[in-house]
Amino acid sequence: MSNSQFDSIGNVMSGATELVSGKAERLLEQLNPLVRARSVCLDLSPIQRIDAAGLAVLTKLYCAARETGHGFAVANLRPRVAEVLALVGLDKVLVSRKAVKNSPFGILTEPTAA
Repeated sequence: MSNSQFDSIGNVMSGATELVSGKAERLLEQLNPLVRARSVCLDLSPIQRIDAAGLAVLTKLYCAARETGHGFAVANLRPRVAEVLALVGLDKVLVSRKAVKNSPFGILTEPTAA
């Protein structure tokens, strides 16, 4: 998934600074249909804190994308969030090494064929 393959679409983070229990499930509800339809790279630059529920949601989104032949990655992690992903080994699976340009929309997806 290269960044040039993505189009910006709606803001799913909407001012959120935490991906934690009670908030993470909303992201799953919003993105699950999208990751099943196309590849997604989620800009996590606003996220300052993540817990086990947030990690579970990112893992579920990754699995849903892979089941349908698409990719899912996260980018622009703050140091603390990157540290948590590294501690559990998800940095090797989820983190895009190419930074997503600061998008006012929060996610980038593969463009659909017209």
